[in-house]
Amino acid sequence: MSELNQIGKIYHRPWGTYQTLALGENYQVKIITVKPKGKLSLQKHAKRSEHWVIVKGTPTITVDHETKTYSINARIFIPIDSAHRIENLTDKDTALIEVQIGPYLGEDDIVRLDDIYGRK
Repeated sequence: MSELNQIGKIYHRPWGTYQTLALGENYQVKIITVKPKGKLSLQKHAKRSEHWVIVKGTPTITVDHETKTYSINARIFIPIDSAHRIENLTDKDTALIEVQIGPYLGEDDIVRLDDIYGRK
């Protein structure tokens, strides 16, 4: 079993950063910042759903077979086992608040379907 994220710690990834803002029983709240031209893996989770609210920029988001560009204040629901991805096709940072809900919130619940950084 993976360790849970630490509240307040900024985690650096090839696409940008994320930080856990709150962590409780069956929920976690993060802020995810995606740098220009950054692209998270196309992924899914077996044990959690996610709710996203765009707070900065205009990310392009894929949920299953639909890809759309969103603006500030948009909200997106990611059901358990849905393929999803955030990408930033702009030249400015984009950010969203992510609320994860489920019985397990470890980072090893990520199943990567496609990743431009070669991660598995």
